[in-house]
Amino acid sequence: MGGIVNDWLEVLNPEFAKPYYRELYDFVMKEYQSCTVFPPKQDIFNAFSYTPLSKVKCVILGQDPYHNFNQAHGLCFSVLPGNEIPPSLKNIYKELHDELGCSFPDNGYLKKWAEEGVLMLNTVLTVRAHLANSHQNKGWEQFTDAAIRAVNALDRPVAFMLWGRPAQKKKLLLDNPKHLVLEAAHPSPLSASSGFFGCGHFKKVNDYLTANGLEPIDWQIPDLAG
Repeated sequence: MGGIVNDWLEVLNPEFAKPYYRELYDFVMKEYQSCTVFPPKQDIFNAFSYTPLSKVKCVILGQDPYHNFNQAHGLCFSVLPGNEIPPSLKNIYKELHDELGCSFPDNGYLKKWAEEGVLMLNTVLTVRAHLANSHQNKGWEQFTDAAIRAVNALDRPVAFMLWGRPAQKKKLLLDNPKHLVLEAAHPSPLSASSGFFGCGHFKKVNDYLTANGLEPIDWQIPDLAG
């Protein structure tokens, strides 16, 4: 698996020595050897690589990676250039348009958000091809909980957007009064109309960051064509 080399290493390094992580590592390596697994090994920890802990302003939690070819690259909700925009992300873009007037981009590549300080974290970081949730309950949840706790411990304001019940369960890890914790339905087509549309999260995050003297996030994803 690709490594973590920035300031995340200090807070996550203790996890690598724990029994659960050794079992997780062995399981994941066997999966990569015996079948197709996403994302590519070098991309597993991209959420941490693209957004150092010292730069985190906002956290968006997903579940597990996309499980079709050439989609997942280590950031929740994001797909590599050249892919059709997934349905949940289309709904995220619709909410951004309605809230902030963002235009609909021609791609679903969200690396820009990660580079602006949005930790785009799936709670499970790998998946077997075409089998959603196939790497759940193997240890990734314990590892990503450690990352969430590290952000919660920061002595500065951070916004959390918890969409859907699995993400909202992580609220138990968030007890720092400096932080903003927002909850809404998941942007999936199955639930977006039940509280995601109209949630106002993107504007609320930027208002919160501005009120705390921080640069707001430019949520506009640029077009890749042209």
